[in-house]
Amino acid sequence: MRAAVLRDFGTPLDICEVADPGCPQDGVVLRVLASGICRSDHHLWSGADPSPLPIVPGHEYCGEVVAAGPRAGGWAVGDRVIAPFILACGACPACAKGRQTTCATQVCPGFTCDGSFAEYIAVPRAGTNLARLPEGMDHALAAALGCRVTTAWQALVGRAEVRPGEWVAVHGTGGVGLAAMLLARAIGARVIAVDVVAEKLAQASDLGADAVVNAAESDAAEAIREITGGGADVAIEALGLPVTTRAAMLSLGKMGRMVQVGMPAGDHLEMTLPMGALYSGQLTLLGTRGMPAWRYPSLLSLIAAGQVDLSPLIARRVALSAATEELRAMDGPTPPGIAVITDMAA
Repeated sequence: MRAAVLRDFGTPLDICEVADPGCPQDGVVLRVLASGICRSDHHLWSGADPSPLPIVPGHEYCGEVVAAGPRAGGWAVGDRVIAPFILACGACPACAKGRQTTCATQVCPGFTCDGSFAEYIAVPRAGTNLARLPEGMDHALAAALGCRVTTAWQALVGRAEVRPGEWVAVHGTGGVGLAAMLLARAIGARVIAVDVVAEKLAQASDLGADAVVNAAESDAAEAIREITGGGADVAIEALGLPVTTRAAMLSLGKMGRMVQVGMPAGDHLEMTLPMGALYSGQLTLLGTRGMPAWRYPSLLSLIAAGQVDLSPLIARRVALSAATEELRAMDGPTPPGIAVITDMAA
């Protein structure tokens, strides 16, 4: 099969022929219909979050089942499916509590095994992790659900428990941040989008943000406290950087909740944070990573009912050969929207 292989960090992906994946006894093999190119892929590609090499990157995808193992949980050839990027075992104590994202034996395509920058991908533990793709859903959008959208939904619903009418400040309007903004609006929250790229703020405003703040031109936390009359109820940090993490904490009102969605990597694994604000404001600081498969129905129902339009997330549909260019662009600020690989043959 055709795949993009990372052989050395920070170098062009090697577009080449590799062996087709074998079918796991408890899993399936998918023909990849689309694969998102995510900032987490950039962390891998750049070496900020390294994995053993060589490896095929890619962790947000949808596909059609072309082979199913004898213990695949009822999935069959021809089924069109999506999966979380954290594949849980379904049997350990964490999974039994519904906390599949903390599964001790989790498998992460594109990081701990070959991923979706390829024509085919093997998905183990299918009975626990696959979800059926809604009829007629755009493949590019479905691929984005596997990481950015689901991570945003888990942050809002599973961690912060956002309620209608609350102020939600989203720091960073890349893929996961824009998804968080759109989903928070669908829940009924009031949303402030924060970024340093004017194009992204203009897009957020056009898509319904109640307010936007350019952090390159003003103190973001101060601006949010002024807009909300004391501070946001919830802050979503969507970049994993010290400057945005600090701003997110300081933008909260008393008893506010902050969810760290952006993944700290490389030089940002440790940060100096305003712990005085945490103490005096009685804030809640939450971490999140991915979303368990059992939460998919609530998100898919929201989309199917037309309560949220996530299509503006997709800015570029590219060929597999363009993956390196998209990853390299993430070395700095990126334009609005995300790129999705929809052509594995070019």
